[in-house]
Amino acid sequence: MRKLILILVVLLLGYAGIASETDTDTTHKVVFRIKIMEDIMPAAWRTTQKGFAEAKEKNADIILIHMNTYGGMVNIADSIRTKILNSSIPVWMFVDNQAASAGALISIACDSIYMRKGGSIGAATVVDQSGNVVPDKFQSFMRSTMRATAEAKGKDTLVTNGDTTYKWRRDPHIAEAMVDPSVFIPGIIDSGKVLTFTTEEAILNGYCEGKAESVQEVLNIAGVKNYTLHDLHFSFVDRIIGFLINPIVSGLLIMLIVGGLYYELQSPGIGFPLAVALIAATAYLAPHYLEGLAEHWEILIFVVGIILIGLEVFVIPGFGIAGISGITLTIIGLALAMIDNQLFKGVGPLPWVYILRPFVVVTLSLLFGLVGSILLSRKLLTSSAFPNLALNTNLSGDDGYIGIDQHQKEMVGKTGTALTVLRPSGKVGIETEVFDAMSDEGFINKGEKVIVTKDEAGQIYVSRIG
Repeated sequence: MRKLILILVVLLLGYAGIASETDTDTTHKVVFRIKIMEDIMPAAWRTTQKGFAEAKEKNADIILIHMNTYGGMVNIADSIRTKILNSSIPVWMFVDNQAASAGALISIACDSIYMRKGGSIGAATVVDQSGNVVPDKFQSFMRSTMRATAEAKGKDTLVTNGDTTYKWRRDPHIAEAMVDPSVFIPGIIDSGKVLTFTTEEAILNGYCEGKAESVQEVLNIAGVKNYTLHDLHFSFVDRIIGFLINPIVSGLLIMLIVGGLYYELQSPGIGFPLAVALIAATAYLAPHYLEGLAEHWEILIFVVGIILIGLEVFVIPGFGIAGISGITLTIIGLALAMIDNQLFKGVGPLPWVYILRPFVVVTLSLLFGLVGSILLSRKLLTSSAFPNLALNTNLSGDDGYIGIDQHQKEMVGKTGTALTVLRPSGKVGIETEVFDAMSDEGFINKGEKVIVTKDEAGQIYVSRIG
């Protein structure tokens, strides 16, 4: 009788357990999808941050990243990876074709990976913008990051014939082999080749939980039957910001800033070129500030740099410390605005590659902007398509036109007083008249006695007396 009661109790407990599992499987789930269908650039990091914040607001049970990428910036991928690893909400990955390079790092950080038929994951060797493999010290940092990410997914407990063993859910050596061609794993990868898995290979080696052709199929395979799917949507302003923080667009805006300032300096007064430069500067700095990339002090550095350049051009004679300092601060301000300040809190050599890159982009953009502005101005002035940009009419002396004030020639040899500071141009008083004059010997203070040395092309030149 006792045995019968014990059997009935066991059966009832088993039924209750099955019913409990069934209830869990059919519990309504809130699934929040984040699409990353482009290169892993600052816009992808912005998408991730916004998506995770919105998923938390909606009390999502699952965050599903729907991704197709050939890679991108490793520092951005590392930021996304850290966000995933620290998430209190389970994060699943649906690789809708490719998860290469930086995409592989992001995928490995997720709790579950599902891949489309014919997809691939891997090939995470660090390369520069030309596709060349960077030095080993950078590869070493990437190897450790990939390995640590795989280890973060933990181990499964296996019991065989009463013996308990542990197996990595995702083998860290496999993650390392996706970076380092020297890693040899028998039956998986030969030495000298960087590892990339197909969908079937990823499933076989624990780097994919299942094969699916859609998000709905992913959820079906995972046993999620009753759910509500929410998508991350961007407003028009969000899309504009994402477009403007693209490094290519940022480079073009820098060229417009330089071009606008150059043309403004070539023309009197304040006009359209300065407006273009100011609009381009706003379009460059504002999105980076809103995204948290640019801080107040970085914008201040840029503004101070522009002010110093203006002082060098309009106030201080020659080209010296103010001009050099202004150009340096302008480059630093523009470059730092492109850098995520979290990079400075990182450890290891890898982030420095992505710190130097903005400086290269800014420097080259400034150079191309300046050279392009000079060439374009010459082309426009000589182009028949714009005949009114330059005055081509000849005013000859035979027709009674005299372009030079002959009276000034009578001033040669006469003495006068500097009415303003000459640095090197300014005003001088000779007898009872005031003339525009150019210093022959650099800086001349206001009130100093001067002598007119020559008159060339309608310009009086003076030297200090004594």
